[in-house]
Amino acid sequence: MAGPADRSDSGSGSALQAVFEQLRSAHTLSLTLTGPLCLAVIALDRYLSAQHPAAESYSYDLTVTDGRWRIKCQLADSLSRWVRTGSLRCGAGVLVSQLSMVHDETRLSHSYIRIDSIHSVVELPERFLSIQDVGSITEWCQDHVTRSDGPLQLSRKYYLPLWINDDPYGSVWAPYSPPPDVVIDVSRITLLADLEAFFHSSRRPLPLLVRILHRSRIRYYGKPGQNIDFPFQVYCEVADQSGVMSMVVWNDLCPEWFNRLTVGSVLYLQQYSLKHSYQNRSRPHIRTLSLMTFHSIEISLNPRSPASVVTVIPPKSVQPQWDLPDVPYNFATRSEVDSMNNNQACDIIGLVTYVGRVERIRSKEKTGPEKFWAYRWVHAVDGTTDSAFILEIFSSSQPEIFNNICPSKTAVRVHIHCISLLLNYLIYDLSCSAVTYLVCTQMRVCKTGCSVYLTSSTETHLFITGRFQPEHSISQ
Repeated sequence: MAGPADRSDSGSGSALQAVFEQLRSAHTLSLTLTGPLCLAVIALDRYLSAQHPAAESYSYDLTVTDGRWRIKCQLADSLSRWVRTGSLRCGAGVLVSQLSMVHDETRLSHSYIRIDSIHSVVELPERFLSIQDVGSITEWCQDHVTRSDGPLQLSRKYYLPLWINDDPYGSVWAPYSPPPDVVIDVSRITLLADLEAFFHSSRRPLPLLVRILHRSRIRYYGKPGQNIDFPFQVYCEVADQSGVMSMVVWNDLCPEWFNRLTVGSVLYLQQYSLKHSYQNRSRPHIRTLSLMTFHSIEISLNPRSPASVVTVIPPKSVQPQWDLPDVPYNFATRSEVDSMNNNQACDIIGLVTYVGRVERIRSKEKTGPEKFWAYRWVHAVDGTTDSAFILEIFSSSQPEIFNNICPSKTAVRVHIHCISLLLNYLIYDLSCSAVTYLVCTQMRVCKTGCSVYLTSSTETHLFITGRFQPEHSISQ
């Protein structure tokens, strides 16, 4: 008897369809194929396991196709080693030898296919190479198979990036969009300096009008057995005319707001909470701003109890009379870095001359499931010396920039007096061309023996551009 891999894909049938028909008519929920079924892997998604947290921290959903149909399947926990070793990946071919139908009996009409055994992982067969758009392949979806954009284990609401946990990933993370025109009442607002009085009373604090000066990368605190839908946290440093205070965004609000709470944004905050500030965390170094910093309490934005209301004010609607401080920067030239103290913070700007490959190291944290940090080495020059900045840049929850830093094709020196002009272009123009200017904020000086380099921190923010015109700086 011919195995499913030998079945023709012509006409209305397909190898996947033949297998599903066999699985549906099988006496048990499991099907061992007489011949391995060759499929192409077009998506590989990871999430915190909900079924077997003690045995395996992460589960994987695999989207595969036979060229005629595509379907999302769960990968059995015993097969996760194929992912961890890098063998099973997007763009590979996989020979499947056993599948089963999984019914979630705690929910109505929720079932999915699980891949229980893999014969081998192979190079993508030639017949798949002609597929130009995997999204155009029809998704297999019948009554016994539930279509889902999220994890097949419905107790999980989100996917994680394949290796690191601190980047936004998946459709649940709302993309950046320009803030709409709004009308706000600034006649009854309070200042950061007055929040201490509200904290020690039962009165609900009045709305706040603040600007974001710094934003941390995403902190993911999910762990096995946890029942929080979105265990994420993001810190921001916000300021008004009276001072600077930390603001923490919790859980469901992170996917909704992270990409929209950009550095420099002006926020109108209502129904926020006040909490004792968490002292055991890193903070950005703010030395160029002559404002008081409040460390005893912090602003807490929660999705419920109460549900915080966040309004982003369009830049054209920000009024000078609000007296909000500008985003502070502490730029250092390459010639100044050698004389700076170890762990001192600075911002740098330069022309990218070298970019290393993305590397991974295991996190040093001892609690929670194993996770990795992603980083890459970058060299940049600013024209103040023949030496280049040596930058160790970790992923800063900005994958669209971190993964696309590229060396400039044109040799152009950056003059330090052009920093303010360059920065304006960097913030508002993130396109790419032959010249790549990079800004890294809140970098830390590392001195090891005779070498000096800069490493990123939790609060590091990246800006990049390619369309800055050097003649603008000359005319200035």
